[in-house]
Amino acid sequence: MSKRDTKPGDPIIIKKYANRRLYNTGTSSYITLDDLARMTREGVDFQVVDAKTGEDITHSILTQIIMDEEASGTQMLPVSFLRDLISMYGNSMQSLMPSYLEASMANFRKNREELQGAFREGLANNPLAKIAETNMAMMKAMGEAFLPNSRQRPQEPLAGQKPAQDDEIAALREQMAAMQKKLDELSK
Repeated sequence: MSKRDTKPGDPIIIKKYANRRLYNTGTSSYITLDDLARMTREGVDFQVVDAKTGEDITHSILTQIIMDEEASGTQMLPVSFLRDLISMYGNSMQSLMPSYLEASMANFRKNREELQGAFREGLANNPLAKIAETNMAMMKAMGEAFLPNSRQRPQEPLAGQKPAQDDEIAALREQMAAMQKKLDELSK
């Protein structure tokens, strides 16, 4: 299949030659496993085929990328997970594992996107900010219940001042904004 034969939406064909070189038919250039890892992270759809036989070897190439990543010291897969995964081979559950793992990853992506969306929408709509406000109110009520002398009479706000509860909420929002800023910096 040449570049002219591909349609929009079709995966890019990567040919693997006997000399272990990978050829990207979409860019007409040789690439490395690192390039394939980058393409995967960017969401580029590709298919790796053996140049001689035409056999689809995408699965083994992706597995090789994972092995290279794990060997480079950036281990993500815990030993217990690897042991469990290996024990599934030949097991009656083996046929269920691919769909289970795909569903788990889809759920993980969905939850990750929802959490990131909540942070982008701002703290006013953020469920974490609402939880923090509720927790603070509960802690205050518990403190007043256990330490009766700590209960202060509500003071009337001066002209132009907000009530104490609004100040606490504002302080919580500032703390959440600082946490959001730190999370944004960590994700860069």
